[in-house]
Amino acid sequence: MSNPRIVLLFSGKRKCGKDYLTERLLQRLTPDRAQIVRISEPIKRCWADKLGLDLGELLGDGPYKERYRREMIEWSDGRRAEDYGFFCRAACSEGVVAAREVCIVSDVRRKTDVRFFRETFGERVRTVRIVAGEETRRERGWKFQQGVDDVQSECDLDDVTEWDLLVENEAGADVEGILARIEALL
Repeated sequence: MSNPRIVLLFSGKRKCGKDYLTERLLQRLTPDRAQIVRISEPIKRCWADKLGLDLGELLGDGPYKERYRREMIEWSDGRRAEDYGFFCRAACSEGVVAAREVCIVSDVRRKTDVRFFRETFGERVRTVRIVAGEETRRERGWKFQQGVDDVQSECDLDDVTEWDLLVENEAGADVEGILARIEALL
C-alpha cells in the first residue's frame, strides 16, 4: 500500500452500519482524496476461487453470501492462524490502485487486524467503533446466527474499550453529525 496520511479502521457488529457510513464518508471526502479498503474482499476472492463460487454474489449483501458465511469464517480463521496479517496485506495490495491521503478500512473484526495496521502505519491509524443495538440491527436485516455472531469474527473486539471514536448509529441517527465527528479525526 502506498503511504496514506491517515488510516481509519472501522469496526462493529453485523448490520451496525459500517458499510453505509464508510460509503457516505468516501462521498464526503471524495475518491480523489480517500479510498475504501475491505479486508473481506481477498477472503471472499480466495473462497470463491477455492470453491468455484460467484465472487460478485459473495461481495454483495444477499442470501448467497450468508449461505457460505460460516464456512468462510472457519476457513479464514485457519489461514489467519498461519499468518495473522495475510488478508490485511492482501486487502492493502489489492485495494489500492493509486495513492490517496485517507485510507478507510471498513471491516476490521479482530485484534490482529488492528495490530497489523498499527504495526504497518503506526501513529497514522485511527480507530472507529460503530455500535447499534440489536433492535436497530434487526430492522436492518440482522438475525442472530450461531457460529457467526458468537465467534471471533464478530466478538474479538467486544472487550476493547479504547477507540479514537465510539459512534452510536441507532435508527434515526444524525448521519451528518456522525460523519463530521469522524472527519475531525483527520
